[in-house]
Amino acid sequence: MFDLNNVDSTLVLFGQTMAYTFYSIAIILVVGWFGWKITTESASNKVNPTLFYSFVGFLTVLGMSLHLITAQTIPWVEMDLNRSDFTPDKVFDITVKDHKFHLPTEKLTIDCRDTVLFNVTSEDLTYGFGLFRQDNSMVLQMQVVPGHKNDILWQFNKPGVYNIRSTEYSGPKGFNMIEKDAVEVVGCQ
Repeated sequence: MFDLNNVDSTLVLFGQTMAYTFYSIAIILVVGWFGWKITTESASNKVNPTLFYSFVGFLTVLGMSLHLITAQTIPWVEMDLNRSDFTPDKVFDITVKDHKFHLPTEKLTIDCRDTVLFNVTSEDLTYGFGLFRQDNSMVLQMQVVPGHKNDILWQFNKPGVYNIRSTEYSGPKGFNMIEKDAVEVVGCQ
């Protein structure tokens, strides 16, 4: 049985990469077949419109099905769509100013399966707020715009230590906006 409580962005990305790769190959093959059929001179190589539009219809239904199926495998979709039903266990108010993250504590410690609200405020420029694993793969990210509400609700189900970094261009000083080992998730078994 597939447990959505143990899904993270790495698994989602792998699954979507596989599904959309096969889908893209199918589209390329149909377009290649169609191109080959219409460019050959033989009268027997004419494309049967019923067959062609059946393939196109099948690929359209398949593509829409992939979108619907993968939407249900993304663990944070329900939390985003039904936000009023979720109360965060922890709220971290983070300020960004002068190309620097100002955290409420040196390390943000999160208990496994806690729902966390990262409330990020920019006091000057547009920045990004991204949480990255130690291998530099991204867990989550959002744009942080001054004068607007910028928050993201997340639930962690695996232990780990994460870095915070800006994911938006905010001028030449922005490349150095990294808080190493700023978030730690503990208590997972």
